[in-house]
Amino acid sequence: MAATDELAFHEFEEATNLLAETPNAATTSQSDALTSREHVAVVIESGIGYRAEEMEEEGDKTSLLQEEKPQPRFWTFDYYQSFFDVDTSQVLDRIKGSLLPHPGHNFVWHHLRNRPDLYGPFWICATLAFVLAVTGNLTLVLAQRRDPSIHYSPQFHKVTVAGVTIYCYAWLVPLALWGFLRWRQGTREHMGLYTFLETVCVYGYSLFVFIPTVVLWLIPVEWLQWLFGALALALSAAGLVFTLWPVVREDTRLVAIALLSIVVLLHALLALGCKLYFFQPLPLEHVVPGPKATPLSPSVLLPTSAQSMTTF
Repeated sequence: MAATDELAFHEFEEATNLLAETPNAATTSQSDALTSREHVAVVIESGIGYRAEEMEEEGDKTSLLQEEKPQPRFWTFDYYQSFFDVDTSQVLDRIKGSLLPHPGHNFVWHHLRNRPDLYGPFWICATLAFVLAVTGNLTLVLAQRRDPSIHYSPQFHKVTVAGVTIYCYAWLVPLALWGFLRWRQGTREHMGLYTFLETVCVYGYSLFVFIPTVVLWLIPVEWLQWLFGALALALSAAGLVFTLWPVVREDTRLVAIALLSIVVLLHALLALGCKLYFFQPLPLEHVVPGPKATPLSPSVLLPTSAQSMTTF
């Protein structure tokens, strides 16, 4: 036990002498550890910085390649592909906005949001043209069932008439309106302007309300048909007026009122023309004429005794 204590005392004494001779030994070891840690941290930070710089350079190269990529021409399919890049929820929201117009609600600002599409207007016009042609033929079929004397033959030309009428209206009228507003913008400094595609989009979605209206026109009640047509026209025209008013109000009062009146008048003419052409009264050639009554001769009408008397 005494030997062990003596050995421990000698080891402690040797350690004390060594520490006295080299007092910076422990500090050096700690500083070396700190230096190595700092070196590792610097290496890691430099690696992260290099990676960030590399990713930034890759992003710059990607953006540069996108800028250098030539834009597609307007007559190519790729140019119009972006206008059909819309999902179902956006189309339904825009249809709902066209069906529920109210003052202060701008269709372009609240629903398009600088992203007009051609998907909705294209299929709305196609559906409206198809429904007009089909219901126009169904009207004759139902009339034949009520009156067997009516002769019905399919009128396939109504599909062409409906398609040409609807698509010409949905493109040519917005084109003329956009051109007129652009011309007026040159004379009025503070006058805003929608793009041509936004104008087409507004007109295309405004026609959706006529699709269920045309189906309701199959009800064979004349006054009810005109009532449904008037309600559809009021909703559709109100959406156009509320959307165009923030643009035309910067012009003179006379021009603004005249322009909106022309817009409503053209819309009314479209609805009236569809009603009178596709749901017109049956023409005479579709009614089978009844057998003509042949007059009887006097000899047939007189009795036999009278005929014998007239011979004498």
